This record gives sequence, C-alpha cells and structure tokens, in this order.
Amino acid sequence: MTDAAALPAELRRSRIRERLDQRGYIRAADIARDFSVSSVTARADLDALVDAGAARRVHGGAVSASAAPEAPVEQTSQSGAESKAAIGRRAASLVDAGQSVFLDVGSTALAVAEALVDRTELHDVVVVTNGLATALALEPALPRLSVYVTGGALRPLQHSLVNPMGQQLIETVHADVAILGCNGVDVEAGVTNVNLPEAEIKRAMVAASDRVVITADASKLGRVTMGHVAGLSQIDTIVTDAAADPVLVADLRAAGAAVLLA
Repeated sequence: MTDAAALPAELRRSRIRERLDQRGYIRAADIARDFSVSSVTARADLDALVDAGAARRVHGGAVSASAAPEAPVEQTSQSGAESKAAIGRRAASLVDAGQSVFLDVGSTALAVAEALVDRTELHDVVVVTNGLATALALEPALPRLSVYVTGGALRPLQHSLVNPMGQQLIETVHADVAILGCNGVDVEAGVTNVNLPEAEIKRAMVAASDRVVITADASKLGRVTMGHVAGLSQIDTIVTDAAADPVLVADLRAAGAAVLLA
C-alpha cells in the first residue's frame, strides 16, 4: 500500500495518538510499517502530534507529552512501596547460595537488595551492580554477600553507572542470574527502558547471564518505552505484583514467558 491508499491523515493521527497514550512511546519506523506510509509521512504525523501538544519528539520517534520525566530513585521508592517490596522478596527468593547475580538500578532493585539482605541463610553470593544505591543497600550483608560495582560514568537521579567504561567489568564475568528492572514489558516489544544509557547496560547483563529475571510492577505491563533491553525469548521469568491485569499476564504467558505474582 502506498501513501495514496493509506488512511486519511486525521484518522491515522488519531490512531497513532491512541497508541502513543497507551504505550508512552512510538517509533517513526513503526508508524511507517503499521500504517503503510512513507517514513516522511510518519515523521510528519509525529510533528503534527508535537504541534498539537500530544507528544514530545525523541531520537527515532516520540514519547507521550503526558509521560512523566525520570524521577529520583528516592522519590520512586515511595510510590507503590508495598508492591515493590513484595516483588523484591519474590525475586530474591529465586537466588540460591553460591550463585552470582547481576542486579541493576532503580527502586525495585533496591527492594530486591533489601530482600537479599534479609535472607540471612544466604551465603557466598556474589552481586555485581551498576547502582551505587543498590550497592549501599547490600552493604549490611557483607561478608555473606560479596558486592562488586561496575564503574563507569555516574548518572544522577538513579545513581547509576553507565558507559563509557560501564560495561568493562560486565564483559569479563558471567552471572548465574540477572535480576533487572525496566519501564515496560510488552508481548511484541519485549522489555524496554526509558533511559538509553541504562538500557545499554541492561542488555550487556542479559547477554552475560544464564538466567534473566525481570521485575516489573503492574503499571509496567503492556507498556513500551524507548530503549530496547531484551525480547521475551531472552527472558526466563517476569515477577510482577498481584494488581497486574490478568489479561496482560495471560498474554505474556501465552507468548512463552513465565510470570510470577508477588
């Protein structure tokens, strides 16, 4: 189908806006493919949504204008604290004594770290993290747990370490399990993250792990954000909370993902 045979611009942009509001992010390439228009038309559609105040342009696409900006981890830790604690405990229960673990950044990673500390029977566990706050949360469990920080450039808000130099340690080790947070889990798009530098580190951790566990509260299911982390085929387990939409959980399971409710 050519542009001439595509949907009228007004109807097409209305549908693009619906998808953008639902997912929070859309790529120009996806618009061109899904609506059978040229890349020039796809970019014009995004520009029209920006002019209407419905979107903000980012590299390769746009995010919803209503999408919340990245918040400090100290702030996000207070939001949904009970469900994050439950997810943290469930994810931490998947770690066995003697294992090596990649653990990344964010409020749910902090909940996992606190749950690992509380598991006083755990010993000889090695944790590699790119999160300074995560490392400090694990400190009370020394020396039962050994904690290694990746190094790299320090990002504010999440207190995360990213490239350059953020992947050097990751590329020299192999973990039994990676427990990673995200901003979105979708049947088609897989696991995504709003911040591109952190998504890059997460991808490296996925590649260097035998098993991958994704922690995502109910609000993350069905959402797609800008930075690709992994396809569902690369994920072994998704840990979410009891408030998760049963339809979304069923869709993820039907796609082959093991979903655990905390």
